[in-house]
Amino acid sequence: MRHSIKRGITVASISVVTAITLGACASGGGTSPNASSGDFEPITDISLQLQWLPQAQFAGYYVALDKGYFEEEGFDNVDIIPSGGDIVPQDALVAGDVDFAVAWVPKVLGTLEATGAELTDIAQVYQKSGTLQVSFKDNPVADVSDFEGKRIGSWGFGNEWEIFAAMAADDLDASTVSITTQDFSMNALLDGDVDAAQAMTYNEYAQILETVNPATGELFTPDDFDVVSYEDTDGAMLQDAIWADTARLDDPAYADAAVRFLKAVTKGWLYARDNPEDAASITYDAAINAEAAFPVGPVHQLWQMNEVNKLIWTGDDFGVIDQAAWDKTVKGALVAVNQDGLNLITDEPADSAYSNEYIEKALAELADEDVDVSGDYTPIDVTLTEGGQ
Repeated sequence: MRHSIKRGITVASISVVTAITLGACASGGGTSPNASSGDFEPITDISLQLQWLPQAQFAGYYVALDKGYFEEEGFDNVDIIPSGGDIVPQDALVAGDVDFAVAWVPKVLGTLEATGAELTDIAQVYQKSGTLQVSFKDNPVADVSDFEGKRIGSWGFGNEWEIFAAMAADDLDASTVSITTQDFSMNALLDGDVDAAQAMTYNEYAQILETVNPATGELFTPDDFDVVSYEDTDGAMLQDAIWADTARLDDPAYADAAVRFLKAVTKGWLYARDNPEDAASITYDAAINAEAAFPVGPVHQLWQMNEVNKLIWTGDDFGVIDQAAWDKTVKGALVAVNQDGLNLITDEPADSAYSNEYIEKALAELADEDVDVSGDYTPIDVTLTEGGQ
């Protein structure tokens, strides 16, 4: 058996997809698993496209690889393919280069409308938004209402749409905002290039708290900053989800593989919830053995694991798409208008854009196998260190 992690950020994706008949997809909130209809050869090789480099944001997948959960579900070869911005996950999936992809919901909705492609969210891993806008206390951007006329940092690549959804919800003028492209660090804020920098709770926010404040010689603390959490705004959108090829879901072998894949992934995230220190260590090992990863400090990874678990384990069933959260994301995507007057989407996505049936089947099978899929996450205390080392 071979499990592998694709190294680097410019690795060509492997196509394991054979040509299939593009059949019509069921409507009404997604397609239906049909793995039980007819005989088929089970898929044993699978590939997953991540949307960023190896880090605890994706711990559940690396844990499933490390602990043999994919093997338990009948997969002989599992390729986890990272990206550093050079690969757009949903584009790789549409092209048939991978079997599944991890991507934020609004980014995929924009792609689906722009291209006419069909993809299905088969598991909503993150139930909450982890995006922040961080500013210094002496130049505060303490609320969305403070965005007008300010230099608001963003990484781009679709990460900016929560900014505009939140502004639209408050009837604010997006044309007054200067969206400043920042790199994947907090240097733009530290150097004074932005008034408020974009950050994830599990990554860039930790980076700035791992940085020495030159005025004190000690690490920065949360008291040094004002933080806008998009989860507390009407602009919050669903983020990391597992996407499948909608048309392929009519193929019983692919539908069956989707359920088995979700079972393995669920077990991986369950382990990461109950063993955050070990899960962070597994991810750290994956990161330091990759050709590119940023940042990879073990303490940073533990912080990340702790914060990621908070976004996943909210008291609801793992991976199940909450209708209200989906509707809020779609509404935000529809009303969001960027600084140039452009919309993310202009029409409601197709009903097939999400389906709970595959994850619900996976959870039911796990329960039948005496895998306890219930429970919440109890956060741990993580003391950050300089550079996250």
